[in-house]
Amino acid sequence: MKQVLFQHGTLALLVPGLLAGTMSIGELLQHGDTGIGTGAGLDGELIILEGNAYQINGQGQVRQVPADFTVPFADVHQAAYQDVTTLAQLSQTQTYQRLEQLIKAPNTFYSLKINGSFQMMHTRAAVKSTPPYKTLVATAQQQQEFTAHNITGTLLSYYSPQLFHGAAVAGFHSHFLAADHSMGGHVLDFVLTKGQVQVQIFDTFEQHLPIADHDFMQHDFSHDNIGTDITTAE
Repeated sequence: MKQVLFQHGTLALLVPGLLAGTMSIGELLQHGDTGIGTGAGLDGELIILEGNAYQINGQGQVRQVPADFTVPFADVHQAAYQDVTTLAQLSQTQTYQRLEQLIKAPNTFYSLKINGSFQMMHTRAAVKSTPPYKTLVATAQQQQEFTAHNITGTLLSYYSPQLFHGAAVAGFHSHFLAADHSMGGHVLDFVLTKGQVQVQIFDTFEQHLPIADHDFMQHDFSHDNIGTDITTAE
């Protein structure tokens, strides 16, 4: 059975400010029940768990989004996770290093899910922008950061190989949602108190492009600093 990661859009198309919503959540959920993404105009951060799509907006508020909410970029898959281990008392860097050592899959895509408690969780969410959109780096500067202590929730992460930096962000791209929906967003840093780790390794990467979007189809990406700007923004 194929293990498929479906990705709508690319991080590269966000770099020059191609932030229009080009797929609805309703369409996206046909390809998976678990995932992450962002809304049109970088309208907050999305996390999809058990078929429910939640937005953490620029004010830090969490809400479930309707089927017609649109995204320029998202990763989704049908969850079929396998237990890996239980980790405790680790920083973000230590957590990722430990899991890379355990999973041993640097050259393919995989997803991590950590359910547990965190001594500290530091996230961010971009504030929605309106057309004409600015570049990814400029838009990402209009973000709010949030920090919580002793919080329980789910960290959902996608690992992408270095080879695909541009289509995605090389390494781990993680979003968080508190169990009580009190906070969440794009993960900047955390300290794990104790968490159950699961992994799902993908053998198929399905890249979907917004070919009905005129601006995307006509844009010349040769003038963009894709790799550098993605790293800066992330």
